[in-house]
Parts: sequence; structure tokens; C-alpha cells
Amino acid sequence: MNRCHSISLLTAALSAALPLYASNLDTETTQDSPTELAAVRVQATQHSDAGNSPSGSFGGGEWRSTPTAATVLDRQLIDSRQVRSLSELAQSDASLGDSYAPVGYYQNIAIRGFALDTATGYQFNGLSMAGEQRLALEHIAKVEVLKGEAGLAAGVMAPGGLINFVGKRPQAVRELTLATDAEGSRYAAIDVGHWLSPRFGVRLNAAFDDNHSYIEHADGRRNFYSLATDWKISERSRLEVDANYQTSAQRSASAYQLLGASVLPGKVDRTQLIGYQAWQAPVAIASSNLSAVHTHDFSPAWQSRIAVSHSRTVIDDNVAFAYGCYYADGCADGSVPGNFFAPNGDYDIYDYRSPDDTRRNQQLRAELRGRFHTGAISHQLLLGVDGFRRSVDRRSNVNEYVGTGNIFDAQVPQFSPSPLQPGASVRRLHSEQLAVFVLDRMTLGNGWEWLAGGRFVRLEETARNKRGVVERDSELSRFLPQTALLWRANAQLSVYASYVEGIALGQEAPFWTSNDGQFLPAQRSRQTELGLKYAPSDALQLGATVFRTTRPLQYAQPDTSDAGHTFVAQGQQAHTGLELSASGQVGEHLRLHASASVLRARADNSGSPALEGHQLINVPTTRASVHADYSLPAVQGLGITGGWRHASANVATADGRVRAPGYHVFDAGLRYQHQLQGHALRWQLSVDNLFDRFYWRDTGSSAGDYYLFPGSPRQARLSVSIAL
Repeated sequence: MNRCHSISLLTAALSAALPLYASNLDTETTQDSPTELAAVRVQATQHSDAGNSPSGSFGGGEWRSTPTAATVLDRQLIDSRQVRSLSELAQSDASLGDSYAPVGYYQNIAIRGFALDTATGYQFNGLSMAGEQRLALEHIAKVEVLKGEAGLAAGVMAPGGLINFVGKRPQAVRELTLATDAEGSRYAAIDVGHWLSPRFGVRLNAAFDDNHSYIEHADGRRNFYSLATDWKISERSRLEVDANYQTSAQRSASAYQLLGASVLPGKVDRTQLIGYQAWQAPVAIASSNLSAVHTHDFSPAWQSRIAVSHSRTVIDDNVAFAYGCYYADGCADGSVPGNFFAPNGDYDIYDYRSPDDTRRNQQLRAELRGRFHTGAISHQLLLGVDGFRRSVDRRSNVNEYVGTGNIFDAQVPQFSPSPLQPGASVRRLHSEQLAVFVLDRMTLGNGWEWLAGGRFVRLEETARNKRGVVERDSELSRFLPQTALLWRANAQLSVYASYVEGIALGQEAPFWTSNDGQFLPAQRSRQTELGLKYAPSDALQLGATVFRTTRPLQYAQPDTSDAGHTFVAQGQQAHTGLELSASGQVGEHLRLHASASVLRARADNSGSPALEGHQLINVPTTRASVHADYSLPAVQGLGITGGWRHASANVATADGRVRAPGYHVFDAGLRYQHQLQGHALRWQLSVDNLFDRFYWRDTGSSAGDYYLFPGSPRQARLSVSIAL
């Protein structure tokens, strides 16, 4: 397997950390106002700032006054669970779930049952980033999950919501983290920051990950570097610049599929890499992200914000892909659809290579925020313009059948790779959005507030096939309104109702449909939401939300065409749900992060009765997630952690005939903090899936095909963080 670097992880971490530790920096600057502001920010993520998202669809504000459902996963929770991947992050909230998240590849998740659009569903400091990358967490202070429609925040996007990663800001910190796990992985990370002067601060994060996967032949390497700088240009102006770069290399694990399109595979070995071929190269992903944000206070009431970002990821996709049974004996008579595994467990193996798959996101956003009064009504006004550009460059891939294996093979049979080579690179997609948005938050008195606004967006796209021939050249203009009514009953309780419209690009027809490769027109979605937020103290937040989101249903409709199906948008897809959440300090020793979700996802008027009257695919009716951290009063610095994750039965076929069983998974851990020769040490032991429960974590689809991903077996991780 290719490696990113062969240097020792411990040597690399110490080499980077020790010169900084030995440098003679002015300790007096660590007490200046910029450092104090950073400390306040961290505290806020643990208490009342959970809704203060820079990407908030209804603007910023403290948690109780934000009329939208948002969850904050702070640094303490991320460290306590030792989260390293997007799929693991999704386990922290019941509204989140996997949506094609293979081991060894970039991952995607769903919010409220809608898969995120990787082009617009992920942000860093409120700016778009290409989602097709291994999303690192070492430089992240908190992760904000904005649930539901967010047209004002992101424009053209999927209706489930978005994920915003908020970066760490400069402050006085020098920390080295070393970690391992039961598989023998080696991990090292450094976090070094300082205010070099009262006006200029820097923060460096780096990580070196030699990952030994629980799946055989799927070990990998990852190197990550990031730099954050803050410059107080004057008392009124501030510039924040962030840059990060990451390389990774790891074999990607293929998913399972239903046997004969109707039976869940049984007695699956989660440690086997199905389809494995010795010549299979790892998937290499290199990503870089750069952003700059300038804020200027014209007066105490008016502020401007100009932000720009560039995000680029290059994927060398290589996989011996286990897919379907077109060439297997059990499917030769046509009685079994070829895009599923055979009834006896046979599957085809494809040599798939797609190098230099390059995605770029570029964004420029300018905002003006201000406060003023008209008579007895006070206003908080947000005006802005937003330009977004997205491009996808891809080479004509190799996707050739090389042989057939079986899920019960003790050793996967070995075959020769295809002699074919990928073709030339072509600009497959060029997309530009230009938008103007406005939001007025009006305080009406007696605790009532009305928020009204919207976003006018113009989208232009050109899509080409692998030969460079234009397949689609489209333009559309839409106004996306948003409004909310908020009532502050008292200092602890607020209630809100909101209505939002959004728009998402149409999906691409699968290769096995009559309109293969065709993109459907953009789809408008609508959301109504009622919410209640209660904060009995500054340290605890309780929330309840009821919502309904609708959009046109996109699916492969059976017909009399030669392919047997045509991809259409017909009828309506409606997700109606209830979400409950509790986060914060419960008593003196217990910290809790808990959530539950009940979601009804249905199709109506689709023209295909088999799709209606049951839950939609990969959307469990109920989910729950609990993570607790208890500090033992009898032993200073010692705490125990525990978690519980639940999902009900999950639909695995579009007609609802097959369901993956529900599951309960328990996690546990220990943490211990102490001093050693004047240095603070923090030990973390976590065990995920404590009872080694087998479960299907994901039954979703990708490019029109349905896949099954098993949850990971019991995983034990140990880390120690040293304050240098």
C-alpha cells in the first residue's frame, strides 16, 4: 500500500512541538484582550451559545433567540468520544445518519433523512467547502449542525440542512496528543498557538495518523496541517485567515448489497474486505482549504463582513469494487436484478480507476449588519451579496469487470486487472451562483419578534459528458422566502414558528435507466417548523422541534422502455418529525448531550403504489443518542463516560419489503486529568460498541444503487494529551 510518509509519528510530533516549547515568547501577551475573547468563546459553546452560528439561516444570536433548530458539538464532546471521521461525528445527534459513508473514502451524512449535497452542505467558518474530502477535526473548535432549510445561509442546497465547522482561533496553547487503538494504530497531533503581539496571533494544528483499520487490507495514512491567524488591524477592524492541507491514502471498503434484491446478507464478517485484489491501490485524497474573513465596525450599531474562500480536493479513486451480479451464474436468467448480489452471495468485481477527480469551490460573501429603530419597533438588519463557483474536472474512468467472488469466501479469488487506462481530463461541471439576501429581525414588544427576509439566487450551470460534449446548459432564478415569529415567554423560555423555502439541484439518472446521465430540473422544497427552547440555567439547554419538509420525489419509475425504468420527478416526498434535545451540565458532576428523533418519511402521488404507504429508504422512524460524562467526586480528575445509540428498523428497498433490524449500541470510557512535573496530562480511554453488537448502520443509495454498510465492531482507543 502506498504511504504518505514513512517518518515516525512520535518523532514528527516532537520535532514540531519542542522548538516552539523552547522558544522565548513574551508571556505577558497571553493575557491581552484577544486571548481573553478566545477563552470566552470556548466557554460559550458549552452553555448558551449553541445557536450562535455564523451560517445561521435566521442570523446570529444567543441560543434561546434563534428560531431554528441547531445543535453544537463542542470540542469537549469530540475529544471525549475521540471522534476521527464524519460517520463517527454523526453518531452524536439523533437527527444525523450515514448516507454512503465507506471506510477509506470520503463520507457523506444525512440530516432529517435528506442526504447532504457535498457541493454546498459543508462549510468552514460559514463558507462553503468541497465536501468530497476526509474532513479533519484537529483544527475545529466546534461543529454546528443547522437542521432543515437554510436557503439564506447557502442558497442552492439539499433541504436537510448543513454542517458548519468552526475553526480554533489563536490563543496561548501548547498541546501534544498521542493515541493508539486495539488494532495498533499510531496517532499524533500538535496544537500550538500564541499571540505574537497584542494585535497578531497564530495557531498551528498538525496531525499524523497511521490507521490500522479493523477491515483487513484497509490500513491507511493521513497527514494534516492547518494554520489560523488573527490580525487586529485596528480597534474597529479584524482579519481572520485560515489555511489547511491534508493528504490521505487508504483502500476503500466496498459495501454489501441485498442477496437476490430481497434478502439481507447473513453471517457477515465485518473484518473482510470484499472484492479485495492485491493490485488494488489505495484511494488517495489531497485537499486544501483557504479562507479569509474581514470585519469592520463602522459604529457600535453597524458592521461589515467580507469573506472569501477557496476549497480544492483531488481524488485518485482506485477500488476493486464489489457490485451486482450481471456476470454471476445465479443472475444469468434475468430473474434477479443485476444491480444486486446474487441469491447465493456471488458478486461481480470491477477494476474501477478514476484519477485526478478534482472538485473546486470558491465563494465571495459580503454582508452589512446594523441596528436601528422605526418608532417603537427595533430592527436588526442583515444585507448581503454572495457569489459561489463550483467546478468538477474528471477523467474518463476505467470500470471493467474482472471476475466474480462470494461474500462467504474465506479468501477472495484473485484476478488480473483491466489493461485499459483512464482518458483525458474534462471540465464535467461548471456552476455559478449569484445571490442577494436580506433579513430583518423586528422586536415588536412584549417578548415578540418577527423575522422576515429571503434570498434571490441566480444559478447558471454547464454539464459535459466524459467526451466533453455539453449535455446540459441551464439557467434558473428563484426567490427563496424565509420568515419566523418568536415569542420570549421569559428569560428561560422561547417559542417560535418558521416557514422557509429552498431549492436543490435535480439528481442524475442512474446508468441503468432509459435517461442515463440526465439531470432533472432543480427542485423546490418547503419547510414549516415549530420549536420550543428552554434554558433553566446558563449551563443547560432543552429543546423540542416539530417540522415538516416537502419536495418532489425523484426515483426510477418502472415503465415499458428498453431499460425498464426512467428517472423522474413525480409526486411528493414529505418528512414530518419531532426532535428532542438536552445539552449541558446536569448538577455539579454530570455533563449530558442527548437527543431523540421521530421521523415519518413518506412518498405520495408518485404514480408507483409500491413506493407509498411505508417509510422511505434509509430513514429510521426513531433514533436516539446519549453521551454522558460523570466526574467522580471521590477521585479528583477521574471521570467515567458512557453512551447509547439507537435506531429503529431501517428500510433497505424502495418498495419497503426489506428492512434492516433496529439496534442498540452502547459505548463506555474513562478519563483522567492530573499534573506531572508541572505539565497537565489528560488520559482518554473510549470503547465504542462495548458489547460488539452487529448492526447495519447505513442502507442508503448512491447513483441510484442500494448499499448496505455494517457498523464497526468493538473499538477501543487510548489517548494522552500533554500541555507542554
